[in-house]
Amino acid sequence: MRLSPQLRAAGIYVLVSAAWIWFSGNLLGYLVHDPHLIVRYQIFKGWFFVLGTGFLLYWLIGRTVHRLADANQRLLDSHEQALRVLVEAMDVRHKETSDHSERVVRMAVGLAKLAGVEGNDLRDIRFGALLHDIGKLALPDSILIKPAKLTEEETVVMRTHPGIGHGLLQRIDFLRGASAIPFSHHERWDGAGYPQGLKGDEIPLSARIFSVVDVWDALSFPRVYKPAWPEADVLKYLQEVAGTQLDPKLVQLFMDNYPALKTLALHPDH
Repeated sequence: MRLSPQLRAAGIYVLVSAAWIWFSGNLLGYLVHDPHLIVRYQIFKGWFFVLGTGFLLYWLIGRTVHRLADANQRLLDSHEQALRVLVEAMDVRHKETSDHSERVVRMAVGLAKLAGVEGNDLRDIRFGALLHDIGKLALPDSILIKPAKLTEEETVVMRTHPGIGHGLLQRIDFLRGASAIPFSHHERWDGAGYPQGLKGDEIPLSARIFSVVDVWDALSFPRVYKPAWPEADVLKYLQEVAGTQLDPKLVQLFMDNYPALKTLALHPDH
């Protein structure tokens, strides 16, 4: 039978404490016969016991926490692997270019690090970028892969996918923080985006970061409705829409570090 971490830690503590009390008590009784000295040594022994067991508890709790953290990370890694398989299937369905989702994840995380994002916020950006179009699962192929401009009615349907994606991720505890990108990466810096019409800094930072990357990727690679743009035209377009569609500071950060970000997106092993 496998013991729980709590029971195992408590058992070790009890055994060590009992052994110390028994051996130290017998040793003190054997070595010291003066009643006054025994009292003094008992006090010292008690303080040593408190100090020693305090360090023991610290080590036991630290070891347990470390094991739990490792188990949680393995579980998170398993979830991420499952999500990546789902996203790869989505890319095939949407007829996206090879490595589309992985590419935007790598570049978005790279830009986020340059913007000072770290810790759990960086993890949320990684998952949010990976699942940025999760809401499109609910849309028909006739709209998703239409090789022509969408009608007004089709556009209305297409614009429901951020809300759908947000709703899906809000139902999963460890993905709630990642829902900002699926929900808000179609917002615009000037407030003319959708679905909420957010403006400027009202748009979550993660979504503003991803929007820069998403525009670069959408223009740099072919889609069913358009060919890839020349790189110079893509970079020129990003500079043109800075301050209207995209956060101008993030566009400048992107441009200042473009060679490294491009390498990260296209050649992650370099």
